[in-house]
Amino acid sequence: MPINRSMFFSHLGILCGLARPSSAALWRKGLGVETRTSWKAPIIWEGMFDPVLYDQKHIQNQSSVALTVFAVGKYTFLTSAERHFMLGLQVTYYVFTDQPDKVPHLELGPQRSLKVIQVEKHSRWQDISMMRMKTISDTIESEIRHHCNYVFCLDVDQEFKGRFGSEALGDSVALVHAYFYKLPKDMWSYDKNPKSKAYMEYGDYYYHAALFGGLCEHVKNLADYCFLGIMEDKLNDVEALWHDESHLNKYFWLHKPTRLLSPEYCWDQNNIDNDIHIARLIWAEKHYDTLRDQ
Repeated sequence: MPINRSMFFSHLGILCGLARPSSAALWRKGLGVETRTSWKAPIIWEGMFDPVLYDQKHIQNQSSVALTVFAVGKYTFLTSAERHFMLGLQVTYYVFTDQPDKVPHLELGPQRSLKVIQVEKHSRWQDISMMRMKTISDTIESEIRHHCNYVFCLDVDQEFKGRFGSEALGDSVALVHAYFYKLPKDMWSYDKNPKSKAYMEYGDYYYHAALFGGLCEHVKNLADYCFLGIMEDKLNDVEALWHDESHLNKYFWLHKPTRLLSPEYCWDQNNIDNDIHIARLIWAEKHYDTLRDQ
């Protein structure tokens, strides 16, 4: 059962010692949104955390964050990240692209850098989304883990609109999908094909693959699991319903995330919802009905 926000603050202090009952949280206490999971992982909403305390902790700990993105010619993502993503921390952008010469020069802030990594071009978006798991795993092993504590992996067709800060950092971080978090569980879009390694009858939440993150070792484990599942499906001439997202949901069902981000952290502006008081990241509409046949 969902618990209200005021009830949650007494528990959140035990979990991380950083949240406080702000006036925003007290005002919103009657909404009844879930603020922690059955396994005691926090679900982060506006008003649940003190951004100053979180930032001070991670600055003192010298936390560093890698942000990976597969670029397809749109760089609004990067310019907006400079305004909102993990400000005050060391951040390295890893841009994977088949056209590295087309990545524009960006004026980056202090403690922020950008690395461009050339990758093979794939014609279908399904193959791009699937093969990114191997690329992410390989890059964590060869590069990221030597320079950063945390890594976040995001889709490029998104734009930061508000603070996306250190409150989002955790060992294993999953995003609650904006389309499904209020729907009955029987409407969640898991892969129901028993022949697929992503097959699920039920789960805890429906997670969005447009954003996931955590400590390098945890993200690498997730990426390896998804890639191996994808490859086994290919050997059996199977393709999961929502590709890497289906495998990601299976992984988080078996390996519970330690921190969940509310739909504030990836919101579709076409949705109208009184629970969402700030859209930190917005995503572009995908026309799946036509893309699935491409």
